[in-house]
Amino acid sequence: MECDRAAAGFDVDAVHDLRVAIRRCRSLADGLMAIDPDSSWKEMKKAGKKLFQALGELRDMQVMQEWIEKLGVPSDSAAAGDPPTLAQRTRKDGAPTGDSNLGDPVVAKLLHHVHTREADCKQHAFKDLHQFDRKQWRQWSRTLPQRAARVRPGGVVYLHLALEKWTAAYDLHKHALRTRSQTSWHALRIGIKRFRYTVENFLPRQHALWGDDLKELQDLLGEVHDLDVLWATAVEIMVFPDMESQSRWRDKLNVERAKRLERYREKMVGRQSLWRVWRAELPSGPQLRAAAMSRLRVWAGYLDPDFSHSQRVAQLALLLYDGLKNAGLLTPDAGAPNLDQDPEYDSRVVLQAAALMHDVGKAKGAANHQKDSYRMIRGLARPLGWSARELEMAAVVARYHRGGLPRPRGKTMQVLELPDRPLAMELAGVLRLANALDSRHGRGGNENESAPRLEVGLQDGCVLVRAAGYSALDRSAEGVAAARHLLETVLRRPVLVRALRSSAQPLKGPSIAGGFRHR
Repeated sequence: MECDRAAAGFDVDAVHDLRVAIRRCRSLADGLMAIDPDSSWKEMKKAGKKLFQALGELRDMQVMQEWIEKLGVPSDSAAAGDPPTLAQRTRKDGAPTGDSNLGDPVVAKLLHHVHTREADCKQHAFKDLHQFDRKQWRQWSRTLPQRAARVRPGGVVYLHLALEKWTAAYDLHKHALRTRSQTSWHALRIGIKRFRYTVENFLPRQHALWGDDLKELQDLLGEVHDLDVLWATAVEIMVFPDMESQSRWRDKLNVERAKRLERYREKMVGRQSLWRVWRAELPSGPQLRAAAMSRLRVWAGYLDPDFSHSQRVAQLALLLYDGLKNAGLLTPDAGAPNLDQDPEYDSRVVLQAAALMHDVGKAKGAANHQKDSYRMIRGLARPLGWSARELEMAAVVARYHRGGLPRPRGKTMQVLELPDRPLAMELAGVLRLANALDSRHGRGGNENESAPRLEVGLQDGCVLVRAAGYSALDRSAEGVAAARHLLETVLRRPVLVRALRSSAQPLKGPSIAGGFRHR
């Protein structure tokens, strides 16, 4: 076990391997937290943080010693071959052993500082390692993989997650090229690291293609940061006896730093940059919209105790929406001009998302869960490919799938812009009726059952909705009668619900029938 290996003496390899093991677990948790709201992911990430940081401080000292050894070797000695390391030519207390190079007071002081700090870091790491709850960690290793397995690696949800990390890292790349500051290069390293771990953990095909490049880039920027830290440490502890030695070491560090930044630019700047290669493999356009919907669907599936019901409601809601629209009954342009022409807005997609997420509030209890659903959806980070306007609209529509009726001047409706409120009421009316029409809700379900079927048309000035499985004698009919009121109000005409039979007469006027249509 990596913990036992590290505790034996905290040698370089053992410390590195234990940090890698903890890092992989924490990066897995970081990615899965974005789609699975179970608190165990956050708890696991937090539980490993203290030990990870303690090992990181120790690792920093070990890496700094390696740099001192490398930079402290005279250039003519380095050219002749690999010299013995300074660690091999230095006593345990850090004093020189007589080698001419160790007469450099900068090297001696730096090594003394590193050895002192390393001893302190080992004590802290030893303490944190013994406080580390291995039993709890083993329990998570048994339960959390089952939750993670609900989303297939390489799927569109993880492609969407990787795109988020790519976008954040690319923004940091542009900032670093513009400012060229130490802080910006370090931030870029962290951004690339997060993108790399997402690819490594969740996208096996892409990792096989990109893994080596991502590791090299992280290492290059990591070494730039190491050099910056080494210089800052040398200045802080005042190791330079004169300006000449300070200038000599500054030049050494700058040469090494420039080599790595130039290598980074070779791979990441220009038409052939890896940024372009990676972006081409990630969702864009309609694929991005679909990926965002999948992300919302997965999030809702983890929270909703009866997600099969929400999926059926989404099917019914889209059938009802399409039928009403084909019949010319939904007129969003009247309340909000050109909404359907907005490339970043699609009321049908908003309805689908609201239907899939309308019961997530049940994770906090069934009572008034529509209000919890509203707050939880509004609290989501906006997925790439969606506008803030769409997510706000989906939250409001989900809020009114049951319970009190929406009021145009009510507090909840006030979060929407004035032109969006009539459309929100229309979509809420559709969702409210679709929710009531799910005759299988609360009765279990069979995966082999056919998809919901529904027809919509006009008859004698009324909207006639024929739904498979509906019966006026069923106890659910009362709920359907109450649920249609909001839709009747926004359409300004009666809505009649009847059973859909195979021998039913064709409806007068436009209609739509069938199962769930993908868009």
